[in-house]
Amino acid sequence: MKKVAFIFPGQGSQKIGMGKDFFDNSDIAKEMITKASERLNINFEELLFTENENLSKTEFTQPAILLVSCIANAIFKSKCDIKAEFVLGHSLGEFSALVSTGAIDYLDAIELVHKRGLFMTQACAGAGAGMMALVGLDDETVETLCESLREQGKKIWAANYNMDGQIVVAGIKADLESLVDFFKEKGAKRAIVLDMSVASHCEILEPAVVNLKPYLDKFISNDFAYDLISNVSAEAYTSKEEAIKLLAAQLTSPVKYKHSIAANASKIDCFIEFGNGAVLKGLNRKIVKSVPTFNVSDFASLEITLGELND
Repeated sequence: MKKVAFIFPGQGSQKIGMGKDFFDNSDIAKEMITKASERLNINFEELLFTENENLSKTEFTQPAILLVSCIANAIFKSKCDIKAEFVLGHSLGEFSALVSTGAIDYLDAIELVHKRGLFMTQACAGAGAGMMALVGLDDETVETLCESLREQGKKIWAANYNMDGQIVVAGIKADLESLVDFFKEKGAKRAIVLDMSVASHCEILEPAVVNLKPYLDKFISNDFAYDLISNVSAEAYTSKEEAIKLLAAQLTSPVKYKHSIAANASKIDCFIEFGNGAVLKGLNRKIVKSVPTFNVSDFASLEITLGELND
């Protein structure tokens, strides 16, 4: 049996219709969506499957993505008994990974990330927060430029280390918009202000840390079936105490995604991404070419992945 790692996407992977194939063809998915709707008093069938504006709002986006990822993982586990060597997620995806370890129930996690989204929105309210993707600059250059810009009064921080040459920065949207040409002059091939109203993984979210901690303490247990790789440290943790510390710090710390993949890829034969699309699969191709990534986003991709695991 192949050695595998489970990985889970974060915000930005959402799309109307995600999870529909699972819902139409799986009692597991139907039950999980029904229970989630009852827990949060949110109609997840409407949120996921019909055109609406809520799916783009952070407090709805986060539970929706987590729910679809957890459904994909639950259906996969019902089809085979393969265990993960470790699990990890990109930003929000770390909470989906936490569910897969057994350290939190998926319904508790759905409530937790709904709160997380609300606290993030509240922390950014009135700040004009935003994020920008930079392509073509190395980490050190971006970090040095951001530090220099902060000294000049700009609010901008490196937020997501996705792969070499691709970094997302966070801060005040007006500052980011004013810096598009600046970053291009410094060598960026692309500098794109994203359609987001929050600034994740930077100091602007300090108020959200205080609000989130009691819910982390309330819902997380010490029952970790797998090592969970932290976005903050790119290292494994397996306890409630560490989870509270690291998941709170994650709000204001950059996501070390590429570091997490590169540092742990040698332990496994393949990664399996659970959730809508294949965003992480695309990143992983650039980070570790020698270790393949399969994905489970519907029954067709599930069958392909199961076939690859049995080869």
